[in-house]
Amino acid sequence: MKKIIYILAFFIIGTYISNAQQDSKERLVVPLSNPNKAGQLKVKLIYGSINVVGYDGKEVIIDAQMKQRKVTRNKKNGLTRISSGTLDVSAEERDNKVIVGTDSYRRSINLTIRVPRKFSLYLSAVNDGDITVENVNGDFEIKNVNGEITMTNISGTVNANTTNGKLKISFNKITANTNMALSSFNDDIDITLPKNAKATVKAKSDNGEVYTDFDMVLEKKSPKVETDTRSRTYRVKVEQWVYGKINGGGPEIMMKSFNGDIIVRAK
Repeated sequence: MKKIIYILAFFIIGTYISNAQQDSKERLVVPLSNPNKAGQLKVKLIYGSINVVGYDGKEVIIDAQMKQRKVTRNKKNGLTRISSGTLDVSAEERDNKVIVGTDSYRRSINLTIRVPRKFSLYLSAVNDGDITVENVNGDFEIKNVNGEITMTNISGTVNANTTNGKLKISFNKITANTNMALSSFNDDIDITLPKNAKATVKAKSDNGEVYTDFDMVLEKKSPKVETDTRSRTYRVKVEQWVYGKINGGGPEIMMKSFNGDIIVRAK
């Protein structure tokens, strides 16, 4: 039965691509091997943006669009270069794991992907786009180099980092007994938690501040002493981390920024 579903996915994909090449848009509809169980999505882009939205469905629907760019008419030996302007997008599904492939190393692509609400996401982008996630419950590993990461109405665990962009996450629930790590080098980290969430915050910003509207119980950490038995020396190191417990404490949320503020909001 799984083999039939797998072949059907590529039949739907191939049919739509043949009709969509004229306007540089493509849609891939990927049935899942077991639609009643949670799934997993993996996407990597060099140029472009990723938008993932959870919905009440049983398929992964991928809409791809090539970003418009200025047309240049390069010539060589009196001949004009002609580009097809078509997209190269593929999707592979096996045991509810969907991997999306593109030629984003050659052109900038926008991906809008609808997934069932219980789905884990592994997303990464490098240039010319942001990553957004809405209405999904799962485990998330998100990376962006030159763009923002925005996650809205999500639940589960998040490990996310961006180099040149803001990191903004709004949780409707966090997973107990599972730690999270969030980092942004050159911008703010802004997270929103439910008022009754239990969490332990570990936050540090080298050139920014830490803000919250939670009644957070702060903890003081003793200076860290490092010793070297070979040279018989020791070093006292004071780490400028903020440690605090929300509603008695819970899973650790580690947040670090170099050139940005860290904001923890209650909703």
